[in-house]
Amino acid sequence: MMIPITAVQAEDPEIAALFAEAGVQGTVVLARLDGQEVIVHNAARAEQRLPVASTFKVFNTLIALEEGAISGIDEVMPWDGRLHPYPDWNQDQTLKSAFAVSCVWCYQRLAERIGAERYRVHLAQADYGELQEPFVTNAFWLDGSLTISAQEQVRFLRQVIERRLPYRPQTYAGLRVIMLAEEGQDYRLFAKTGWAARTTPQIGWYVGYVETAEATWIFALNIDIRDASELPLRQSLTRASLQAKGIIDE
Repeated sequence: MMIPITAVQAEDPEIAALFAEAGVQGTVVLARLDGQEVIVHNAARAEQRLPVASTFKVFNTLIALEEGAISGIDEVMPWDGRLHPYPDWNQDQTLKSAFAVSCVWCYQRLAERIGAERYRVHLAQADYGELQEPFVTNAFWLDGSLTISAQEQVRFLRQVIERRLPYRPQTYAGLRVIMLAEEGQDYRLFAKTGWAARTTPQIGWYVGYVETAEATWIFALNIDIRDASELPLRQSLTRASLQAKGIIDE
């Protein structure tokens, strides 16, 4: 179902100033769930497909739960003892903890259980980005084979929030629990970061949605990353954009 957009503001000057002050190139889309307002900075880039990176963990979590690759968000995935570059990965994980620390080996293990054919089905029914064939089952979201635009991220998240994909209620409920990133006095923010470190330039993502008393807003931000010190800009620019438009106060 196409949702009519009644107000579109491209190249918002307040948000453009935030990006200029940060000295980064990128885009952000802020869209009310009801379709009544969409705010876009850098409209051309918002349509550009880029490597999905770890933002795919949102969809991958739904798929893993729905396919029974894992029984629930608290099932333990034993660490095999191999050392990884991030200490938080070097221990047993649950789906909840794996999402929080963006644990690559955890989702690779789940991908091997899901299999290529089931991924094709899920990606097609959600009309999710573009997958280049052939692809490696446990690496396609890491190696650039799967790309998506900021606008497509928003459209996908709208399907998730409205539960329009053919998944069980408990599947959606599990994702909602582990996607909750923070709670403020007047809002709840559900989100996932992403970092496509194998591309030039590298791409940083922050996608999700924020619930307030007035409305639910979906957001998708991506920026060029020159080095790891710029990664916090994913969250800080998103927060500043939400504040600039009066969506959150904190």
